[in-house]
Amino acid sequence: MQDVITSFTTDDLIIIASLAVTGFTAAALLTPIYTTVAFKKKLWKKPRTDALTGEKAVEFNKLHKAKHKRNIPTMAGVVFVIVTALVTLGLNYSRAQTLLPLVALVGAGLVGLLDDIINLGGSKGTAGLQSRFKFLLILGVALIGGLYFVYKLDYTSIAIPFYSEQLVLGGFGLIALFTLVVVSTANAVNITDGLDGLSGGLLISAFTAYTVIALLQGNIGIAGFCATVAGTLFTYTWFNIYPARFFMGDVGSFSLGASLGVVAMLTDTVLLLPIIGAVFVLETGSVIAQVTSKRFFGRKIFRVAPIHHHYEAVGWPETKVTMRFWVLGQIAAVLGVVIGVMGGLI
Repeated sequence: MQDVITSFTTDDLIIIASLAVTGFTAAALLTPIYTTVAFKKKLWKKPRTDALTGEKAVEFNKLHKAKHKRNIPTMAGVVFVIVTALVTLGLNYSRAQTLLPLVALVGAGLVGLLDDIINLGGSKGTAGLQSRFKFLLILGVALIGGLYFVYKLDYTSIAIPFYSEQLVLGGFGLIALFTLVVVSTANAVNITDGLDGLSGGLLISAFTAYTVIALLQGNIGIAGFCATVAGTLFTYTWFNIYPARFFMGDVGSFSLGASLGVVAMLTDTVLLLPIIGAVFVLETGSVIAQVTSKRFFGRKIFRVAPIHHHYEAVGWPETKVTMRFWVLGQIAAVLGVVIGVMGGLI
């Protein structure tokens, strides 16, 4: 415990807090500009027309009938991508620790931005990049990051909680794991981004947890990056809670999911990520289970997938689903940090 306590200084805490406040403030100043442009250009989010299992999304559209009558802009994720990039490049002094998560944030964000732009120009709610092409682009971002992670940063193994030895995977194995983690996390956040305030609140918990983890490890640059993201997300979530003023779009969900996966790899706590991001795992698992059951058994497990829509369908108000999932996300984040400390990863 003594090593944990002395791994950072008061100055480090001040720097990290300052980055969080700067991210929050800069996002708050930039948001009105985005809002003005979004409403002027009519960047409206289109309602989903097709269910994940292929049929028309009738039940989903019933649930969100009132919301579809409002014009709600999308692509607000550009705000926190721009702010995080500028704050990290301008104020975070640790280039070595922040380069990889920042490149993942911007790279995956550009993929999401392209998808959003194509979606806005399409005639259907499912318009956008073809799923296969979008997957390949995200895969490319993750693979480039994995190569840098192994051959430039010289990672060769991962830590296991409550076990003193590192699991050596070698270059190929670690690149494969890095790629899998980044792609999976990007898609998991994208899947979860379906209710007002839901993904924003969950991501605040996850990035705050990794701020604490990186701080306790003495990785001040990574802690500052995570704190900056959390700060910008507080601004976003302020406007995104029900009834949402705007949505983050794929530019937001892909960028944040990818960078969260990178942070987990850099802090050597990738085995904590499914715990800290337990709600994202639950959401993704519900989609996989729904599609698998429909394809092989001809029946659905949930009334609507992802699972947050299922709870809406059985009668929970949208705000109740969101806040209860927030609580689960907060518990999971704290549990992940505690296991990390007790398991010797921090």
